[in-house]
Amino acid sequence: MKFSIIGCGRIAQRHAEHIHKLGKLISVCDIIEERSKELAGKYGADSYTSVEGLLKGSRETDVVAVCTPNGLHAEHTIKALEGGFHVLCEKPMALTVADCSKMINAAEKAGKQLFIVKQNRFNPPVAAVKKLIDEGRLGRIFSVQLSCFWHRNMAYYDSSWKGTKDMDGGTLFTQFSHFIDLLYWMVGDIKEVQGYAGNFAHEGIEFEDTGVISALFCNGAIGTINYTVNSHNRNMEGSLALFGEKGTVKIGGQYLNELEYQDIRDYTIENLPPGNPPNNYGLYQGSMSNHDKVYEHVIDAIQRIGGVSREEGTGANDREGQSVEGDVAAGAGISADRGIRAGGGVGAGRDVSAGRSSNANGYEGLKTVEIIDKIYSTVKYL
Repeated sequence: MKFSIIGCGRIAQRHAEHIHKLGKLISVCDIIEERSKELAGKYGADSYTSVEGLLKGSRETDVVAVCTPNGLHAEHTIKALEGGFHVLCEKPMALTVADCSKMINAAEKAGKQLFIVKQNRFNPPVAAVKKLIDEGRLGRIFSVQLSCFWHRNMAYYDSSWKGTKDMDGGTLFTQFSHFIDLLYWMVGDIKEVQGYAGNFAHEGIEFEDTGVISALFCNGAIGTINYTVNSHNRNMEGSLALFGEKGTVKIGGQYLNELEYQDIRDYTIENLPPGNPPNNYGLYQGSMSNHDKVYEHVIDAIQRIGGVSREEGTGANDREGQSVEGDVAAGAGISADRGIRAGGGVGAGRDVSAGRSSNANGYEGLKTVEIIDKIYSTVKYL
């Protein structure tokens, strides 16, 4: 399968590495010509300095990976979809719910698949806990505690799009959108939020570096989200604790990569495989590096719809008639468990119980943005 990449920053290096292992990198583009040429030269790809040039010059490409700043995700995704390509978009899907809806609608209109990177769903302890939730082994979830304690110094924000509202969007978008996604995936949608946020240590950035949030979920569960990028010198913790009627579990470590605690009625999670290391960006580290699994599922999903008319809006079924796990399998506006159009635009979600991965990836990417928007529009800023 052939791929192109828009944006040649740090995360694009990770994408290119796995594309090279699993497919072929055809072309890349970046407004900084040296950066584009460097990445292209490493993998024998064509180099461009404009999105339009790449899309016109790379007609043999199957999938375009969008690795540009957050605020450009919607624009670049829609251009690629309208150009006739499937799209894999980095997180967050976009910075507004309206833009997410436009992306989903563009995918449906083009009959192409829209994938959003949600690699933390592949962390071994995360996958194991999601499985036991789906099997009912925790029973009703009473409460949840999400803790995101990372380190980002001012050098991270200096001379960068990071730290700006229009391109970055906020700490929950750039650092912790994967964590919000897991709340939705495991517990369900959030009905109400309240809390406080403030910028305590990053003079010059345009949003908060810390927040404390309480949430009421649609299913009646309650929870807290406690996050900061002010952990001294290094990332401290990324954890999720679930308290249910049949058990308690905590996924911890710095990147939701360790099963720290479990006490489950008549059940024990055992023999977890080791996870991938975190993404290493030099001065700091990010979430677990599961992009290899993301690309495996993207390739699998597209290959399995290869003989189906995409103009009909049909989606991707896996071999057992279930949705492909990891939320990277189905295209926007498609019900993955039935392989039929679920309704126009964001309406795809009404076929799916909240927090499950059986619907279009575009829709669940939208839900993450919707929850973050609800938090930012509700909290009191100090």
